[in-house]
Amino acid sequence: MTVESIPALLEKAVAAREALFDPKHLNALRLFNGFLEGCPELVIDLYASTVVLHNYAEAPEEGLEMIQIARAVLQTHLPWLSAGIVKTRNSQRAEEKRGKLLFGEKADRKVQEQGIWYALDLCMNQDASLYLDTRNLRIWARQHLHNKTVLNTFAYTGSLGVAALAGGAKRVVQMDLNRVFLNLAKTSYTLNGFPIHKEDFLVGDFWNQVARLKRAGEGFDCVFIDPPFYSATTQGVLDLNTDSARLINKVRPLVNDGGWLVSINNALYVSGKEYLQALEELCADGYLKIAELIQVPEDFTGTPQTRSGSPVTDPSPFNHSTKIAVLEVRRKKSS
Repeated sequence: MTVESIPALLEKAVAAREALFDPKHLNALRLFNGFLEGCPELVIDLYASTVVLHNYAEAPEEGLEMIQIARAVLQTHLPWLSAGIVKTRNSQRAEEKRGKLLFGEKADRKVQEQGIWYALDLCMNQDASLYLDTRNLRIWARQHLHNKTVLNTFAYTGSLGVAALAGGAKRVVQMDLNRVFLNLAKTSYTLNGFPIHKEDFLVGDFWNQVARLKRAGEGFDCVFIDPPFYSATTQGVLDLNTDSARLINKVRPLVNDGGWLVSINNALYVSGKEYLQALEELCADGYLKIAELIQVPEDFTGTPQTRSGSPVTDPSPFNHSTKIAVLEVRRKKSS
C-alpha cells in the first residue's frame, strides 16, 4: 500500500456505506477498516459528525502523511463533518493514544442508534467509548430483554445495558473496574430518561464482584461477558486466548434457569472454529446450549465491494474476530 492509493480506497469505502449515513448525522459507523480494506495502518470511525482516524503505523510519524491525505478526502466527500480526532495507537504518549483534535472546535458528545442515545467521550480512552462491532448485539438486547434482569460485566460505558433498558429490561446491573467509564453510562441513562439506581453500578474487580453477587444469592435472566483481550489485577489475570471457558464457568451460577449468557471473544488469534469448539465442549454437559451466533455489522468488517486480503485467522462461522455467542443456560434441579 502506498499513500497515493489512499484516496481511491477511501472514496470506495465511503460510497459503499452511503446508504448508512443518517441525514441528521446522529448515528455511528465504521467508515473504513483498513485491516480488511487495503490499508492496515488506518481505521476510520464516524460518530455523529465527528470522524475518528486511528493511526496504526508502527512508527507513528510515518502515518502522518496518511492521516492528512485521509482528512482531505473525508472533508471533500463529507463536507458536513464538524470535527476530526486522530488516535495514534503506537505512540509512547498516553494523550496521543487517547486522541487529539485534528480539526474543528469540539467533538460530538452523543450518538443515536435505533432511536437510543449513547453518550460519548471520544478522547477518554484509547477506545472511542462506544464499540461499533457490537451494534447487532445491542439490537438483540433491545429485542429480547423486555422485563428481564440483566448483568453487564466488563460494562465499559454500559452500552449493552443501555440497550437492554431501552428494550424494557426490569433491572440492569452495570459492572466495571473503572468508575469514569460507568459515569458515562449514567450520562446515557440521563439522555434516555432512564432512572439511575446507584446500587446497580458496581465499581470493582470482576472476580471480587462476581463472588460477592454469588454470596448474595443474586440471579439474572441475562449475563453479558465482554472482557478486554487481556487484563491483570491483584485478583487474577485474564487472557482471551485461553480464558473464555473459565469466564463462562465463573458467571454460569448467576444465570437463572432458562436465561442467557452472552459471551464475546475478540482475540485476533483465536479462530472462529477454535472458539466454537470451546463453547461446544462447555455445552457437552447439557446445561448450556448455543442459541445464536451474532455477526458483526458489515460496515465494521468491510463490504463485499471493498474487502481485500484475508484476516489473520479464519473467523468462520463468525464473520469477524469479534465472536459473539448467545448461550442458553439450564440449571440443575434441586433434589
